[in-house]
Amino acid sequence: MKLVVGLGNPGRQYVGTRHNVGFEAVDLFARRHALAWEAAPRGIEALSAQWRIGGATIAKPLTFMNLSGQAVVGLLQFFKIDLVDMLVIVDEVQLEAGRLRARPSGSAGGHNGLRSIIASLGTEAFPRLRIGVGRGDAQRDLADHVLSRVDPAERPAVDEAVARAADAAELFVAEGILAVMNTFNRKEDAGQESEDNRQS
Repeated sequence: MKLVVGLGNPGRQYVGTRHNVGFEAVDLFARRHALAWEAAPRGIEALSAQWRIGGATIAKPLTFMNLSGQAVVGLLQFFKIDLVDMLVIVDEVQLEAGRLRARPSGSAGGHNGLRSIIASLGTEAFPRLRIGVGRGDAQRDLADHVLSRVDPAERPAVDEAVARAADAAELFVAEGILAVMNTFNRKEDAGQESEDNRQS
């Protein structure tokens, strides 16, 4: 059994924002396989869907981004899933819009959702897939940037990345994080592994 978690903020006001591309990826995953979202078991603050053919649970925490760890721990415990079998999908401002980067572990790198999960688990050792949303104007407040909607000019690149992130999630369920890295990371990323482990 695998677990794929897309991070975002619940509520209509956050739909289409940079911070919610993780939600977009798992929503697309669910649509592709005609999966039905339902409340997660045992009062866990999340929506979940079962991909029985692939052998995976797909989930969206409803705790808001900075409390994502609460839902993730509950899901891992309920479904008895090992950390190496969980993929977390998040936005990344340090990647250009549309680019993907997968890693088997790493720091939060300033991402509040990853920070919450790391704090709740007590470890950084879980796979993650970052979807680039770009930094934009460096003078702009970072929180305002990630909570704003993707610019129309960047939307096609982000939509394509979301689709590839759903592809990556399918591959993760089938073959694990190394296959995802080999398929979806750009070749020039390989030489930056040690740097990413410090920053990601």
